[in-house]
Amino acid sequence: MNTTDPQLRSWIESANAKDSAFPIQMLPWCSFRRAGSSELPRLGVAIGDVILEVKKCVEAGLMRAIDPVVGEALCGRTLNPLLALGEAAWIEARASVAELLSEACETLRESNRWRKRAIIPADKAEFAMPVEIGNYTDFYASLHHATNVGSMFRPDNPLMPNWKHMPVGYHGRASSVILGGTPIRRPMGQSVAKEGAAPEFGPSAALDYELELGCIIGTGNALGTRIPVGEATRHIFGYVLVNDWSARDIQRWEYQPLGPFNGKNFATSISPFVVQRHALEPFLAAPPKRAKGDPKPLPYLVAEEDRSLDIRLEVLLSSAAMREKGLDPIVVSTSNAKELYWTFAQMIAHHSSSGCNLRPGDLVASGTISGKDDDERGCLLERTWKGEKPIKLPDGTKRTWLEDGDEVIMRASCVKRGARTLSLGEVRGVVLPAE
Repeated sequence: MNTTDPQLRSWIESANAKDSAFPIQMLPWCSFRRAGSSELPRLGVAIGDVILEVKKCVEAGLMRAIDPVVGEALCGRTLNPLLALGEAAWIEARASVAELLSEACETLRESNRWRKRAIIPADKAEFAMPVEIGNYTDFYASLHHATNVGSMFRPDNPLMPNWKHMPVGYHGRASSVILGGTPIRRPMGQSVAKEGAAPEFGPSAALDYELELGCIIGTGNALGTRIPVGEATRHIFGYVLVNDWSARDIQRWEYQPLGPFNGKNFATSISPFVVQRHALEPFLAAPPKRAKGDPKPLPYLVAEEDRSLDIRLEVLLSSAAMREKGLDPIVVSTSNAKELYWTFAQMIAHHSSSGCNLRPGDLVASGTISGKDDDERGCLLERTWKGEKPIKLPDGTKRTWLEDGDEVIMRASCVKRGARTLSLGEVRGVVLPAE
């Protein structure tokens, strides 16, 4: 079965609607339990406005053609057991679920008993982390973002000498990667009010969001080995939206000489749905062309088959006062993942080039994704240009940095003529006061 065929239809009618976020061509994975229950989380697949509980389908023998080892992996609480089995197992699992939900299949549709047990409305589901993340690496792969930030602090030399030669990144904190919807506590830390002043300890006064895309590593590599760039994509299971919250004042004081630490490690939110890589094949795009005079990447970062992803991204913001007045969130920026200077394959190839071992469930994020225009800047640091151009909100207030009660919403979608429009869902977070 061609699971991305735009003509494919499901017997779940809500999935066939033209504006459905999750048509049968999408089938994003999640971990969930019924809201208000004491159940342990289990794997599910979103389709239309419902969630399919995969474990019940396996246990009922409804996925008869699936390999028993794959079936056992689908009965876990997270995707990690499936990730470790490799690409053939991922394709088999996706195809089996797609067949079960397709219009032509009567297996589940005609079983009233199992249909009621295995399918629940999405608004009755309580989501959990879909992946147990052992390691988290954040890159700095957007040329526009790196240039904008560099211009603020180094106007004569925005990009560091190494930036166009390799994907630059740092190791983040996996323990504070959290599910979207979890409130964000304003971090405390050291900062200095002005150049030359003594540091003070207190709540961050420059809390920011960062619009990012992240990939979930499926099969990794053994310690001491490398992943060739031409094979790197096959190590990616799927993608999530990422909001890498940042405390810019804390970050600015601590950044030298070793880079991000407490200004970054307090929270990183990911969307509850993991979109399997194979669902996005219709939206592959050529990587952006290097500008005249740009250095050619070294051979270990070059593969003819390397591709970017044409994924539209947007950030919305609402204040507590806006929500009290019933005002909708406003869009503060839009961008596209295909603008990334470095592809995920290049990030993975470089990450492992030292012999570093990636493992199933690792999160690799792109860094802030920005475009060339003002309204395509993926964080407030850029969007307000260090606070010089505040954003006006419908409640009459302005924002240079996030305030307590603000909610940040990030969304993503794939749109292409001849293919079904797909949604990657969203990642939300409300800012709580420091404690």
